[in-house]
Amino acid sequence: QVQLVESGGGLVQAGGSLSLSCVASGRSFGNYAMGWFRQAPGKEREFVAAINWSSYTINYADSVKGRFTISRDNAKNTGYLQMNSLKREDTAVYYCALKKSGRGLSIPYDYWGQGTQVTVSS
Repeated sequence: QVQLVESGGGLVQAGGSLSLSCVASGRSFGNYAMGWFRQAPGKEREFVAAINWSSYTINYADSVKGRFTISRDNAKNTGYLQMNSLKREDTAVYYCALKKSGRGLSIPYDYWGQGTQVTVSS
């Protein structure tokens, strides 16, 4: 079993930045691809970014490309999402998730965190 804990969310003004972290415990983080997803009020959960175990393959949603950066440190069992030039429409609960390597970066994912709230004000 893998437990994921996100942190780093908060309130920020439009144009600002936030850095999210996702710490994994329970099993070797390096055996998993990692994804970030978000869910805004009244909307379905959507894909934000994903990274494979070696950081060689990275995907972004078009809506965040050029503004968000996903990364990971396998030695620290931690993944990151650096969010710059934030917009009001980025307001959502952000979730990190893991899936076993070798199965691509698309859903479904095997393990999910509880989420961290990001609110962008105008």
